[in-house]
Amino acid sequence: MKNTRGSYLGLLAALGLVAGNAFAGDHGHEKKGAVSAAECAGFGPQTPRDIDSIKGENGRQFSLSPDYKQMNLCNIHFHENAEHKAKDYSVSAGEGHDGYGGGYKCNMSAKLSKAEMAPLAKPACKSEHGDLVPGDTIEVHWVHSTADVKPGKTLGACLSEKNANPDLRVEAQVFVLVNDKSALNFNDLGYGGNVVNGFHQAKAIPGNTGKPVMFTGSTTGPKYTESTCSPLQVTWNVRPLCAKLDINSVAKWCESNEFGEDHAHGVRKLVTSPKLLSAIK
Repeated sequence: MKNTRGSYLGLLAALGLVAGNAFAGDHGHEKKGAVSAAECAGFGPQTPRDIDSIKGENGRQFSLSPDYKQMNLCNIHFHENAEHKAKDYSVSAGEGHDGYGGGYKCNMSAKLSKAEMAPLAKPACKSEHGDLVPGDTIEVHWVHSTADVKPGKTLGACLSEKNANPDLRVEAQVFVLVNDKSALNFNDLGYGGNVVNGFHQAKAIPGNTGKPVMFTGSTTGPKYTESTCSPLQVTWNVRPLCAKLDINSVAKWCESNEFGEDHAHGVRKLVTSPKLLSAIK
């Protein structure tokens, strides 16, 4: 593994983190003028995917990362609607625009009570694309790295000049937002300086939403499509069941957190081509 400054800057460029472009590499608007599908030839397996389908024909292989408890948490962020698809979150949110409005919603979002759907007193996680409201679905990504790093802003926090090509791992959970303070509290799933056995860790990650589906893939976000692939290699661990999350706690987290996150990011359209997917074993 070569940890040169050149490879470090190259990975930053792939993440869209050069020249102050923050999250654009993985969470900005979709790139205009997408290239032909042939341009993706030779790339490794891509993400997001339907986790209920184990089929995949991408021949580029890399080793799975260590367990996330043996890695450093480096970033937490979330996407509006689920990027992945599963039986429990399979309601289409439409095609969307510029990466927003697409993806999938939790099936239970159509069966919430009037109290759970009660409007908020003030906007939650407001952005130019709108704020979050009860009944919305989000997919949360806890990003981990084998580099000796601390949690911070953007995926650039997962890299360092001493280790510009670390193993990356994302623990993912899909939530439906409810106006109910008895539901899960997002701040209990945050960081807050938590260190366990020498590793930076989230305070908690849901463990009762089904056996996670593990597979090799890439980074996500609306910049990438089936014709514009992500070059980075990521081990994914995606939980198959939705959970209810108190939207009030999400709003509070957006107001102040270690990651500079204040809104939901857009989604990458589901990858369906078998040639762009790894086989789930």
